[in-house]
Amino acid sequence: MPGLAQIYVFAPELSYNLEAVGANRFGELANRNSLRRLVAQHPRPFHPSSTARVQFSPFESAAGKSHDTFLGFSVRERCAVYHPIRRLKAERKRIITSCSSSESLVHEDTVTIAGRSVGKESLKVFGIAVCTVLLATCNKVLFKMALVPMNQYPFFLAQFTTFGYVLVYFSILYFRFRAGIVTKEMLNLPKGQFVAMGALEALGIATNMSAAAVLPAASIPVLLQTFLVWQLILSAVLLRKKYTKEQIVGCLLVVTGVILVVSSGGGAGSTLERGLLWPFVMMLSAFFSASASILKESAFRKANSQLKGGSVDIFVVNSFGSGFQALFVLLLLPFLSKTRGIPFGELVGYFKEGAACFVNAGSLVPGCQGAPLVPLLYVAANMSFNISALALMKSSSAIVSSLATTASVPLAIYAFTLPLPYLGIPPPMPPGLFYGSMILVVGLAAYNLAPKVPAKVD
Repeated sequence: MPGLAQIYVFAPELSYNLEAVGANRFGELANRNSLRRLVAQHPRPFHPSSTARVQFSPFESAAGKSHDTFLGFSVRERCAVYHPIRRLKAERKRIITSCSSSESLVHEDTVTIAGRSVGKESLKVFGIAVCTVLLATCNKVLFKMALVPMNQYPFFLAQFTTFGYVLVYFSILYFRFRAGIVTKEMLNLPKGQFVAMGALEALGIATNMSAAAVLPAASIPVLLQTFLVWQLILSAVLLRKKYTKEQIVGCLLVVTGVILVVSSGGGAGSTLERGLLWPFVMMLSAFFSASASILKESAFRKANSQLKGGSVDIFVVNSFGSGFQALFVLLLLPFLSKTRGIPFGELVGYFKEGAACFVNAGSLVPGCQGAPLVPLLYVAANMSFNISALALMKSSSAIVSSLATTASVPLAIYAFTLPLPYLGIPPPMPPGLFYGSMILVVGLAAYNLAPKVPAKVD
C-alpha cells in the first residue's frame, strides 16, 4: 500500500529510555541509513543478553522507491505497528504516551530489594517455595507425631486423609465457584487427564505399600529419591522441556545430599537381602507419582490454551485429581488392606476401631492419647502442604515443586533431634546431616542459578 510502512520489533527484555534513544526524532527516520546512524549513536539500546531484533517490511512510495521506516518501539512484548507516513506527526504523541505507559507497567512489575530490581512474579514464586518447604517439614514431623496415638491404625489414617480431602477440596471448589473465582469453562475441562492423574496416584500408593511391607524402613526414603530423576526424564519426554547441564547436575546433587542425610543413620545396608524386586517396586511407585505430577503440570499448560489465555484454578486440578484418586483407591482397597496385613473381611471392624481411636473414645479403644488434636493437625498440615506444592507447580514447574519438597528432608530430620511432644527422647543428630544438607543446598543453588534454556517462540 502506498505510504504505509510495516514494522515488527521483537524485544522481550527491552529496557531503555525512549527519549534518550530518540523518540523525538521519528520524523528523521525515513530510511535505513538514518536508522543506522541512530543505532551507532546508541549502540546498546537493549539489555546485553537480549535477543531483541528488528525486522523491516519495505513499501513502495509514490515515487516508486522502496523505503524501510522505523516508527515504533516495543516494551517487553511483540508489537506490530502500522503508521501512514502522512499521519506520522499526529501519531507521534500517541506513540510516546503508549510506550511510556508500557514502561510504567514494567516498573510496577518489579520491586527493589537490597539495591537490586526483582520481578514480582519471581518474588511470588520464592515466597510460595519457602512456604512449601516449611509446610513439608511440618507435615513430616506431625505425621510422626500423629502415628503415636494412631500407631495401631496407620491404614485408617491414610484412608481418612484420602477420602477426607475429596470432601474438603470439593467444598472449597464449590464456594470458589459461587464467588466467581472458578468458572464453568474451568469445570468443563476434559476429565481424561484427571482420571489419569488419579489412576497413577493410586498405583503409586499400591506399589509403595507393597514394597514398604518388605523393605527395611531406612532404605525407603533413599529409594524414593528416584522421584526427582523420573520427573526430569518425564518432563523432557512428555513436556518437551530442555535442561542445561548445570540444572541436571543441580538435581543430582540434591538427590545425593538427601541420600547422604537419610542413610547416615545406618540400617540401609540390608536393602538387597531380599533381592532386587522390591527395591525396583519402590522405585516404580516413585515413577507413578512422578508421572502424576507431570500430568498436573501439563494440565496447567493445556488450560492456558483451552481457556483462551486464562489459567485454571488449582482447586479444579486438586479436586478432580483427588476425586479420581479416591475412586481408584476404593477399587484397590482389598489389595491395599492385604499389604497391611488386614484381611478384607475384617476391614469394616478395623475402620470402626480406627475411627474410635481418632476421636479418642477411650472407653472403646485405649492408648490413643493425643487424638484427635495431633491427627487433625497432621491432616491440616498435609492439606496445606498439598495446596502449596500445587500452587508452586502452577507458578513454576513440577521440578521446582519437588526440589522445595526435597529440601524439607534435612530440616525434618533435624527437627526430630529436638525434644518434641509424644516422640520421647530425641535421637542424636545423624553424622551425615551437615554434609548432606550442604550438598543439597549447593544442588538447589546450581539448579536455580543455572542459565535457563530459552523457550521457542512460534
